[in-house]
Order: sequence, then C-alpha cells, then structure tokens
Amino acid sequence: MDVIIDTRGGIRCIYSEMLDLHRLGRPLITRASHLEPDSSGQWWADLSPVNGPTLGPFGRRTDALAAEHSWLEEHWLLAPPITG
Repeated sequence: MDVIIDTRGGIRCIYSEMLDLHRLGRPLITRASHLEPDSSGQWWADLSPVNGPTLGPFGRRTDALAAEHSWLEEHWLLAPPITG
C-alpha cells in the first residue's frame, strides 16, 4: 500500500484495509470510482469521481478492480488533490 504525505501533512492513498488509517488521524474517505456490471454481465470501472475515464468492458469483476487500481496508481495517486 502506497501512502503519499504532502508538504502540508495531507495523506493520500488508495484505500486498503492493510493499514489502519485511523492511526494517522481522522480519515476522510471519498469514492474514486463506481464499479458496476452492465446488462450483459460485463464489468465497467467509471473513474469520473476523480476526473478519469471509464474502463472496460471486463468479463470478470476482479479484472475491472485490477484495472481500476492500476489507473488510480498511475494517474491519481501522485496528482495534486482535486479541490472543489
């Protein structure tokens, strides 16, 4: 699990239960994607919550999860946080 700590002490990571995030402070956990099957049983990873693409189709949910995780590591984890 990669944990990024910025110069202001903000922490960014892709959620996992590998580390108890409460030990680092009060976590603010937000959704990065929506992983859903379509009407034919194909899986899609919609990364629009982090201004990303829709990935898919995938025949297996685990493949969609792996693609989602890879995209988040490569394009979101080290990017500046989205502010609104």
